[in-house]
Amino acid sequence: MTSQTPRAIALFGLVALLFLGTGFFQSWNVALTIFNMGLISAIMALGVNMQWGYAGLFNVGVMGFVALGGLGAVLVSMPPNAEAASAGGLRIAIGLVLGAATVVAAILAYTRVPRFGGWIVLAILLVGFIVFRSVLDPGVEAVEAVDPASAGNIGGLGLPVLVAWPIGGLLAAGVAWIVGKTALGLRSDYLAIATLGIAEIVIAVMKNEDWMARGVKNVIGLPRPVPYEIDLQVAPWFVELATEFGADPVTASTIFVKLAYAGLFAVVLLLLIWLTQAALASPWGRMMRAIRDNEVAAEAMGKDVTARHLQIFVLGSAVVGLAGAMMTTLDGQLTPGTYQPLRYTFLIWVMVIVGGSGNNWGSVLGGFLIWWLWVQVEPLGALLMNGITAGMADGSWLKGHLLDSVAHMRLLTMGIILLLVLRFSPRGLLPER
Repeated sequence: MTSQTPRAIALFGLVALLFLGTGFFQSWNVALTIFNMGLISAIMALGVNMQWGYAGLFNVGVMGFVALGGLGAVLVSMPPNAEAASAGGLRIAIGLVLGAATVVAAILAYTRVPRFGGWIVLAILLVGFIVFRSVLDPGVEAVEAVDPASAGNIGGLGLPVLVAWPIGGLLAAGVAWIVGKTALGLRSDYLAIATLGIAEIVIAVMKNEDWMARGVKNVIGLPRPVPYEIDLQVAPWFVELATEFGADPVTASTIFVKLAYAGLFAVVLLLLIWLTQAALASPWGRMMRAIRDNEVAAEAMGKDVTARHLQIFVLGSAVVGLAGAMMTTLDGQLTPGTYQPLRYTFLIWVMVIVGGSGNNWGSVLGGFLIWWLWVQVEPLGALLMNGITAGMADGSWLKGHLLDSVAHMRLLTMGIILLLVLRFSPRGLLPER
């Protein structure tokens, strides 16, 4: 047992009490809803911790990789739209291949013809873009014209949704590889700007390319890996089980479904914890921390710093994408308009910093704690403000101002917690050993 173990047990016990208190004083449905998103948030924090805590990579584009994971879940698990695919699917596929070929040709020209490389690259990009759009646009128009009110997209592959989770992670990893090949040579502050910009580009593409996932019209009705509540409520075995426990079948069905989701998410989180802990304790993990602490010394010892940075950037983004696919499955819909940097970048970074960067268990702790606070601070703040203003006269400007400020309690609380942790425990609640 290390010196940190009692502290970790105490902190995780405190977080467990918060969830149990939510169940007893509010409802178990609310507690399980927060817990499931806490599991997903912990996985997101784990992915960011791999990039920052292992290698010191400042990725501010977390939101983009979360969204890519959700997009992967849609493209894999939704049923195919045969009519739309036959109308313009082939043209879209050929157009995308031409676009990728244009980029590859431009890169090869720049690297192999140094004397006139710039002009040749410009010509290739200009001609390639014209050809790419001339092939892609008619296909897009044909797909989006097929039942635009309820579809207007190519659909998915119709595979089981559990298969979509790792594929969502692979999609995020593929984009991370492209980003890493172009941006990881930048200084840390420039890397942050680049990843933030790329995340915004990803969201903009998802919002505007209706043929892919309906854009802002959203994709709803994603397949689920667990039963539907309505099916459980009419199943004789479940009704008998709920009656034995003295529970209403409707309430019991919602709790059962959320427990099933919690079981699946917990298995994924525990598997990732096991893998990341094993990696961190291996020679590879020691090499990554050596590169993080002193890149010059590591490079002098023969380590390929850029290649290792690319490796950990791809791995961390894959974990974030996996969490994004899980979250989209839990929501049952993909809504590109809801991906905001505050929720899917800033808050995940707060989880990593508060939990303890470089410590996998600290990231998990931060994921659960910060998400519970993010959800519960507003109702608790409303109770607090109602108590403070109970003796004030109705219509008082101060009472009105305080009650209106409840909506901002989340941001205030996150800021205070972050400042307190950075002041009294700069390395997080569970610091790296």
